[in-house]
Amino acid sequence: MLCLCAIDVIKHWGCFGYLFSHLMILYSQANAASGMAVHDDCKLKFLELKAKRTHRFIVFKIEEKQKQVIVEKLGDPTESYEDFTKCLPADECRYAVYDFDFLTAENVPKSRIFFIAWSPDTSRIRSKMIYASSKDRFKRELDGIQVELQATDPTEMGLDVFKSRAN
Repeated sequence: MLCLCAIDVIKHWGCFGYLFSHLMILYSQANAASGMAVHDDCKLKFLELKAKRTHRFIVFKIEEKQKQVIVEKLGDPTESYEDFTKCLPADECRYAVYDFDFLTAENVPKSRIFFIAWSPDTSRIRSKMIYASSKDRFKRELDGIQVELQATDPTEMGLDVFKSRAN
């Protein structure tokens, strides 16, 4: 049915219709992907980060062929924020969780678990749509997220942003 509608749109609207129909096809494919499965390892590693603090961060990737979210990289507790940011590709989307330690105004040590939806401007549109449509379902699987960030470039998730959002 979508093909017939797309052909009609192209006939009546020309080039604009072609672009519109192409975007609609991408949108429907991304919506179909929002039922993305979450590999059990994602939940297990998140629980380790939250309860045992055995990881500083976790980077997650969507495997389109397997239609599931998987763990791509684990950061040791000794790794820094800079180590974490180096793990995020410049031109591909990812989800990440970061255990951020900080001191309150009263000098009390605390931590916050950040969820980062990394979607750089240079990533493919299809990838952005798949990650955006799968994000809420994936986040629900990770019980204990305290702060959410959406970033399209490194400045939107700098240490200063973490510090201001942690309080």
